[in-house]
Amino acid sequence: MSAVARTLGVSRSNLAERLDGRAKPRRRYHKAQDAAVLPMVRRLVDERPTYGYRRITALLNRKLAARGDPPANHKRVYRLMKVHGLLLQKHTADRPGRAHDGKVVVMRSNLRWCSDGFEFACWNGEIVRGAFVLDAHDREVIAWRAVAGAGISGSDIRDMMLEAVEKRFGAIRAPSPVEWLSDNGSPYTARDTRLFAAQLNLTPCFTPVASPESNGISEAFVKTIKRDYVRVRALPDARAALDQIDGWFEDYNDNHPHSGLRMRSPREFRRAHQPAALSGSTGATPSALPSPLPGIMTGRRRTPF
Repeated sequence: MSAVARTLGVSRSNLAERLDGRAKPRRRYHKAQDAAVLPMVRRLVDERPTYGYRRITALLNRKLAARGDPPANHKRVYRLMKVHGLLLQKHTADRPGRAHDGKVVVMRSNLRWCSDGFEFACWNGEIVRGAFVLDAHDREVIAWRAVAGAGISGSDIRDMMLEAVEKRFGAIRAPSPVEWLSDNGSPYTARDTRLFAAQLNLTPCFTPVASPESNGISEAFVKTIKRDYVRVRALPDARAALDQIDGWFEDYNDNHPHSGLRMRSPREFRRAHQPAALSGSTGATPSALPSPLPGIMTGRRRTPF
């Protein structure tokens, strides 16, 4: 029996109990209090069909807290969703990995902003393209631009830069340098864009070629937008899509539970940790500015790994 247990990778005592008939089969999961929680979980899953059990748990606990009820454990929500077939289908795609030694996340807001572009097709075939900028610490979408039937230009990026600075600092120039992390697209690397960034006290940083991990926060946000909004919204044409995008970003900032923020939304996180920043004070100081990412282009020079 010991040899069989080692081969199967189970304990010998477990096999002995099974042979003797002493092992009791597991009963189906059932908890009386779940009858009150299940309808709330179903409504949340219907509203957010792309959310997994952890984000559903975060939204459920917000509703329970508003009613004065105790929070639900995420394991309980997982079991409840599993029993009733509400879990997401597992993604099994195998993608080759790339080595990346840099860290995009920073310890404070307004130290590094990440920017990237996105595009998607409407039902009638029209293409909508856009760009955004979000903070690498609190993940809030600060500014965005979107157009239909055209590409994002350097002028759009410069307008977005100015809007981001005005929203975060209430001025047309950041009080201390802020890193602006993006890929090597022509709207970002254009000479006019780099000069304009310098006037706003932004420091352009460009990711290495074929290294999306170097701007992983932006890449993850693009995936979130396509999964949680584009895929489940009615997009008959470009006009309908452009009318909805602002609501998507506002919903993300206000409601999207983020694993990196302990399942809080970006604005929940900012309200809890940076009340001064929300009242108009600046968040970055020159001494707190981190060094550029390893392997990322800053201006025209590459910092070594």
